[in-house]
Amino acid sequence: MRAEIKKGKMHGSISAPPSKSFAHRALICAALSDGKSEIAGISDSDDIAATERCIKALGADISRKDNSTLIITGRGKNINPNGIYNCHESGSTLRFMMPVSILKKGTATLYGTKRLISRGVGVYNELLGKKNIDISLFEDKIEISGLLTSGSYKMPGNISSQFATGMLLALPLTGFTSTLEITPPVESRKYIDITIDIMRRFSAYVEEKSKNLFTVHPIDSYTPTNVQIEGDWSNAAFFLALKSLGNDVEVTSLNKNSLQSDRVCEELFSRLDEKDATIDVSGCPDLAPILFSVAAAKNGALFTGTKRLAIKESDRAACMAEELLKFGIKCEMNDNSLKVLAGDIHRPDTELCGHNDHRIVMALSVLSTLTGGTITEAEAINKSFPDFFERLCTLGAKIDIYE
Repeated sequence: MRAEIKKGKMHGSISAPPSKSFAHRALICAALSDGKSEIAGISDSDDIAATERCIKALGADISRKDNSTLIITGRGKNINPNGIYNCHESGSTLRFMMPVSILKKGTATLYGTKRLISRGVGVYNELLGKKNIDISLFEDKIEISGLLTSGSYKMPGNISSQFATGMLLALPLTGFTSTLEITPPVESRKYIDITIDIMRRFSAYVEEKSKNLFTVHPIDSYTPTNVQIEGDWSNAAFFLALKSLGNDVEVTSLNKNSLQSDRVCEELFSRLDEKDATIDVSGCPDLAPILFSVAAAKNGALFTGTKRLAIKESDRAACMAEELLKFGIKCEMNDNSLKVLAGDIHRPDTELCGHNDHRIVMALSVLSTLTGGTITEAEAINKSFPDFFERLCTLGAKIDIYE
């Protein structure tokens, strides 16, 4: 899909889409509950659809109350052994489901795109291999065999918080108290806090006795509950970026006191008004593409903590540097930093590429409202925000879509 975006000013009010981070976790906790839960504020994104498929494969029943509310009837820890799970391109789904899928002894098969599988699950190889659990990687799937048991676990915190979340979600159902130690530096710590918060709502208790050392208390099953998913700061950031670029745009349905780390986006956009700004994105990697775009339109900036961007849906630092050059903006890349050089942006003289990455497509779209531009592989937005272009048009954007 190609999206041709015309240059123009945006104005109006728009509501933030629901948070994927909260939704993934709530759906899995509901599936591991013994009874019926109601989860309101569910989006129709590809990633959430992947988690819905996987909790059905666990054995949960799903019905729809309305367009955005799901009724989940869980079976507690009585999951299907030897389950088959289609995670498609959702890294969160894959990494959350791997420990959950072996709460019953057997061999679980988790399918995904080649890119998703290549992004790796090395932390689990090291962590679970010590507990007699075998993990085999193939081109389009992962097989995990064994039984997740209670015990003491230790993992690095500098790769992805998704591994810690997967363990935290599963360990309460292993029968006995467990500990999970995450060694520093712990990046994206706020996502772990979100996990613990959602678990608490379903009556699971995780205690942090010392920094990044978690005691996970046993439960027979999660307790069914009703959850309203809050607005998503990660996706709202693209509209807040429009505001920071001089458009009269307001974004509603956001929790100003949210645990989401990406609520820092407003502060970071303001910092990009300064010359020689330095911003660490290690704690908010999903904001990196839109921060790069805003920096390109303003004064440039140095971004540190970019190493982990290479294992996202694309190599986000390298891909954004490639696309910003089409706008006339040069970047300097190092192993763990990206410097966006100050310059005058212009309409790209060639088509932009979305690199099959939803956040790159949306970041390039925001920048294209200043210059005009055409983006290929624009269908990547379906991963997290399928109605992004429609919402952008409600603010006055002129966009032509070509299939």
